[in-house]
Amino acid sequence: MPLFAQLKTPLTGEYTQPTGLFINNEWVEGVDKKTFDVINPATEEVITQVCEATEKDVDIAVAAARKAFNGPWRTSTTPLQRGVYLTKLADLLEKNLDLLAAVESLDNGKSITMARGDVTAVANCIRYYGGWADKIEGKTIDINPESFHYTRHEPVGVCGQIIPWNFPLLMLAWKVGPALATGNTVVLKSAEQTPLSALLFAGLAKEAGFPPGVLNIISGLGRIAGAAMSAHMDIDKIAFTGSTAVGRTIMKAAAASNLKKVTLELGGKSPNIVFDDADIEQAISWVNFGIYFNHGQCCCAGSRVYVQEGIYDKFIEAFKKRALANNVGDPFDENTFQGPQVSKMQYDRIMGYIEEGKKEGATVAVGGERHGDKGYFIKPTIFTDVTSKMKIMQEEIFGPVVAVAKFKTEEEVIAMGNDSAYGLAAAVHTTNITTAIRVSNELRAGTVWVNSYNLLSHALPFGGFGESGIGRELGEEALYNYTETKSVSIRLAGPIF
Repeated sequence: MPLFAQLKTPLTGEYTQPTGLFINNEWVEGVDKKTFDVINPATEEVITQVCEATEKDVDIAVAAARKAFNGPWRTSTTPLQRGVYLTKLADLLEKNLDLLAAVESLDNGKSITMARGDVTAVANCIRYYGGWADKIEGKTIDINPESFHYTRHEPVGVCGQIIPWNFPLLMLAWKVGPALATGNTVVLKSAEQTPLSALLFAGLAKEAGFPPGVLNIISGLGRIAGAAMSAHMDIDKIAFTGSTAVGRTIMKAAAASNLKKVTLELGGKSPNIVFDDADIEQAISWVNFGIYFNHGQCCCAGSRVYVQEGIYDKFIEAFKKRALANNVGDPFDENTFQGPQVSKMQYDRIMGYIEEGKKEGATVAVGGERHGDKGYFIKPTIFTDVTSKMKIMQEEIFGPVVAVAKFKTEEEVIAMGNDSAYGLAAAVHTTNITTAIRVSNELRAGTVWVNSYNLLSHALPFGGFGESGIGRELGEEALYNYTETKSVSIRLAGPIF
């Protein structure tokens, strides 16, 4: 199979798309020469084929990463130099922003304006971790005058990383940035639905000067390549973003193999709480953004909305109008807010939840139907008259579907907000800062937004409570997912035993 394809985007025209596996700074075919189709979710047409990695290719990629880790990358590449590589990569990402954004829209279906925002955030994240590379410090610990004690943060080793399809480049940056800044080497598997932008990223990493084997990016199926990485005896750490069900499988495989370190950023069913005293116009805008951003395909989406009874009726009427105003359609239209769902499987799953909500007695206030007759588009959907035990209130739908319920008191809504196995995010809308802080402190969630939603920063830790995962990504905390702490004790004087 050719290792490159000539493709075209409506924004940038023709470009060269890598389609091979990126191993040891080279584009290669898979050992078994397998391929799979990449589908445009807006048209349901095949964009191209890419090489499919199998267990054999995972072995080759891991061997390349191990050789790089044991070589100059660890022994003679300084932290400052690692930072230089990452900063150069960030510059290249910015230079190629339009192309990367266009490929995200083509492959994933997200609106081009959202895709540009993603690529900007990717460059910022990589540059942020480039700045951290030479600032990873241990401590000296004073125990007694006859000894000297200090700690070091050393790289874990070869890191396996498995990313999802909803933010293909952004999730890649969240994982690659801290891993490389701390001196690890990486084997990353992109989602089978959205492999194209990750392969472009790989080429830019090579251009930035990263040595062979330091970053390896493969396309493959989760049940084959992802499973092989999770169980691999020479991968020292696995990082995964995706569903809680798959996270459990990965954790079992990690435990059954070499007990590799695991970080998991999993599902969510996040509560978005609107109090009577909220600025209702602003609250509706943020609630709309909280659920329909990225077509609802967002792990921290505000999919459970609780509105205090004093403004409930007014809120519902205004929210319906706002949802109907969302522009759903062609991802390359600059005015589009919501594109298609990523795949036929995801489309069918979401429509199944909509039908389940109807059967359980919830009211479809807006949407609940397909949008158009081509592509995997779903109208923004609002359910009212919901109860806490309905599937649409308990299970992650991962689409443009929100359930709205009424509450009376602060104590009641805190209990409702915490009535979930998940704990990834939440939001509080109120003009009373005391209420905002008190409720934020009581909600069991890794991130709580006040009078906003979905505002993420590379400097703030992100992760969840409960079944939303293990560990944190972003910020300084992400660095410690990729390091081992070593204590060194030196006897200076004193008795010999």
